[in-house]
Amino acid sequence: MACSNHMITFKSREAVLKKIVKWMMIAVLATFALYAAWIGVVLYRLPAVTGLADRKMNLTIQVRDWQGKPHPFVVGPRNPWWTPEKNIPTEMEWAVIVAEDANFYRHEGLDVTAIKNAIKYDLEKKRFARGASTITQQAAKNLFLSREKTVTRKIEEIYLAKRMEQVLTKGRILELYLNIVELGPMVYGIGHGSRYYFDKPVSDLTPRECAFLAAMLPGPQKVYNPYRHLERVLKRSDMILGQLRYKGVLTESEYRQALDERPDIGDMQRKVDRSFSGKVKKFFKDLFGF
Repeated sequence: MACSNHMITFKSREAVLKKIVKWMMIAVLATFALYAAWIGVVLYRLPAVTGLADRKMNLTIQVRDWQGKPHPFVVGPRNPWWTPEKNIPTEMEWAVIVAEDANFYRHEGLDVTAIKNAIKYDLEKKRFARGASTITQQAAKNLFLSREKTVTRKIEEIYLAKRMEQVLTKGRILELYLNIVELGPMVYGIGHGSRYYFDKPVSDLTPRECAFLAAMLPGPQKVYNPYRHLERVLKRSDMILGQLRYKGVLTESEYRQALDERPDIGDMQRKVDRSFSGKVKKFFKDLFGF
């Protein structure tokens, strides 16, 4: 009799456990359904990217200075440092591609191979040590999204990147990206970066200077700030130059000449000091409103 009562109690507990599991599964599925519905609404409310195909378009976005304060920034020909695709050297384009997104011309906004490699690397390091955002994703984020690191924001970024790949040429995507990348304190875009560091237009940049700017992209504030870590920036630009030689963008003699070239950081600092006066100061006021 005692054994029979024990069996009944066990079956009752098992039935309760099954009900709990069942309701937990229902709750999880309901949560996923609600989140999916929310994502649908979020994606529907995202801005259209079709207007970006117009090269005469001017778009005002928000950028932040190194203290985190937001400032309006013009993306388009009204920006005094805007550099159209035709004026961007091939070496500059490829320097950024090999540095930031080696499969740029092969993917459609999302690089699955890079994501797999990043996950494997992060698991080995046991931390988030490597990202896998494509140039298109970075352009989408910089143009339309905040920099908060959330799942929803990442989904928005991927969606916008896929849409941009559908309606824009690779050249246009690269043009937009290069004109909004951060390269210094309130220095956005290679047009401003070229003037800020080398006092020349982008079209006159040498291969070493192109690689130098590309080398800074992962962290111009800290890790690849040339005023703090010049040798680190030069070392990374050496790697980029090696990739340009490997891909045939540079000849052997051009590659060797670029390796021998060394930007003068002292001279660059003096140019920075002068950049806040005269005409360039006016550019800052027109562009950022201060």
